[in-house]
Amino acid sequence: MPKDILFISDLHLSLDKPEITRRFLGFLQKRAPQAAALYILGDLFDAWIGDDDYTPPNGTIRKQLKQLTDSGTQVYLQPGNRDFLLGQRFCQDTGVVLLNDYAVLDLSGTPTLLTHGDLLCTDDLPYQAFRNKSRSLDWQKNVLSKPLLIRLLAARWYRLRSFFHKRKKSQEIMDVNQDTVINIMRGHGCLRLIHGHTHRPAVHHFEIDGKSAQRFVLAAWHKQAGDALNWNGVSYQREVI
Repeated sequence: MPKDILFISDLHLSLDKPEITRRFLGFLQKRAPQAAALYILGDLFDAWIGDDDYTPPNGTIRKQLKQLTDSGTQVYLQPGNRDFLLGQRFCQDTGVVLLNDYAVLDLSGTPTLLTHGDLLCTDDLPYQAFRNKSRSLDWQKNVLSKPLLIRLLAARWYRLRSFFHKRKKSQEIMDVNQDTVINIMRGHGCLRLIHGHTHRPAVHHFEIDGKSAQRFVLAAWHKQAGDALNWNGVSYQREVI
């Protein structure tokens, strides 16, 4: 029985990133079937405008995910700030299980907190305000009621706007707030945290109430390489895909 549990995030798959899509499909075909479970911690897609969107490469990715889950590997996905509109039709098509914003996973007796990471960036007040608005059922119902073409065009405009807004923000504002990290971990009773979102891969060591704690930050995928964190039942190691 395979024991490996893999964690990835921030692939930002889209039609204009074919190299990353090919790398991910190869990962699903070759590496992921060797694992007991795969956890995707947000922003699998650069934008997700509804489960009725089968434009490339979405259809191919759904089929490959379905083959993986049918083979016996469990796949869990925590929506990120780019693909929070993922819904039940996507789950039915792929066999993937959607997770809430925070999920606690028992890894060999150690409670481990999983999250995308955007909720930890509490210094970015404009983003947090938009996040609160965009998670409301009324806002989502309004967006999903628009024709698919309108949603596709709107997604391109939002991505462009996001690019320019980020250029105006300091790196500190777009990183996690350490006090928020500690409070969230304490509230969930965890001394280990795994997240993505910031695109700053690292392992941070600190203390919570006098006890040693760890924060694993997953890397974003790019043209040259993908990145996964592997828990083999005893220890962690980074894998370059």
